[in-house]
Amino acid sequence: MKTLIVYYSMEGNTQFVADLVKEKVDSDTLRLIPKKAYNDKGFAKFFWGGKSALMAEKPELEEYTVDFSKYDRIVFGFPVWAGTFTPPLRTFIEDNRKSLAGKRFSAYACMTGSGGEKAIGKLAKFLEIPGFEATSIFIDPKTAQSAEKMAQINGFCVALNQ
Repeated sequence: MKTLIVYYSMEGNTQFVADLVKEKVDSDTLRLIPKKAYNDKGFAKFFWGGKSALMAEKPELEEYTVDFSKYDRIVFGFPVWAGTFTPPLRTFIEDNRKSLAGKRFSAYACMTGSGGEKAIGKLAKFLEIPGFEATSIFIDPKTAQSAEKMAQINGFCVALNQ
């Protein structure tokens, strides 16, 4: 089964996981990049990112090309913002809803605080699916690496390879 990992990463945690999953699962990656970057420093990062997530904004993305016919499964990766998934994923899904029909889905969330399960649930609802084949929540996997976190990522890869 061929997999596409679609992710947004601000601080590198989500990309870190995407890169590790790509090494262990037959997959390609697509990093979503908003045309207008989010502020990534201090209070403004949390305020504007949280506002954007809560208001269900759909930022314009840098151009990308995907041949959806090559993929059986899509894995979504995202940081948790204000208890939900990040706006670039919302844009991607809205722009490609017809092409995503009939695909299998998995997801992972990266966070520092809490809200990962809630965010994954909101993503499933937005995709209009009952749930994901595999999910995982990683707490600061790049910025606070540990053997336990690496084992958790490996476990997610095992679930994807079943």
